[in-house]
Amino acid sequence: MKFTPIFMAMVAGAMAFSAPTYAKDAILDAAQKTQMESIIHDYIMKNPQVILESVQSLQKKQMEMSQQKVEQAALKNASALFNQSGDPVVGDANGKVTLVEFFDYQCPHCVDMAPAMEALVKANPTLRVVFKEFPIRGQTSVVAAKAALAANLQGKYWEFHQLLMKNASTLTPATILTLAGTAGLDVEKLKKDMEGAAVEAQIKGTYKLAQDLNLMGTPALFAAKTKNPTAIQFIPGQTDQTFLQKTVDKVGS
Repeated sequence: MKFTPIFMAMVAGAMAFSAPTYAKDAILDAAQKTQMESIIHDYIMKNPQVILESVQSLQKKQMEMSQQKVEQAALKNASALFNQSGDPVVGDANGKVTLVEFFDYQCPHCVDMAPAMEALVKANPTLRVVFKEFPIRGQTSVVAAKAALAANLQGKYWEFHQLLMKNASTLTPATILTLAGTAGLDVEKLKKDMEGAAVEAQIKGTYKLAQDLNLMGTPALFAAKTKNPTAIQFIPGQTDQTFLQKTVDKVGS
């Protein structure tokens, strides 16, 4: 059985066996390579779990590196991330801690996490939450995002946002407008504002910011102190209320 150099290095790094120590720049000859392959093969046969452990370790390191990269980008874009004009803000506008969520109304993970976000807002009356309308799941998502931003212009973003997240049927443009009426919005004004330059610019700005942050999907959350956010916590993907609360508490301490 032959092993690629990358595989050999990965497995060797995860194993705790004694092997000959060679000089840093030494090149293994054919006999030494064969001997090492034999040692690795025998070890794997006796300890097959090291392959899984090695892969898991590699994945963890890659995830940590990716998270650090996003957090570094977030620091460079802190103003647009936490204080972009026109972004819907829920909770205490002057809260000590700000939590930002990039989401899509048709993202199942975002929908599943919505109750946790709602509960978090209720449990933390001094928390500032910024919602980034980031429609990446087709035209209906774009329509929903535009409607939500137009609702924000009428001061009814939170009510409408919750109705969209709790919608149990397939989301369609007609359903979106029906929910807008349920939220007490002026639907005709909403439709006009949806096609306005302000809403269009807001969505384009969020797309650009997401690109600058190297975001790969939704949901994506960021937490930091509202004033002078010099340390930003990135939460990639869906999580629960307990983890969100711990993050808010940690950032605010």
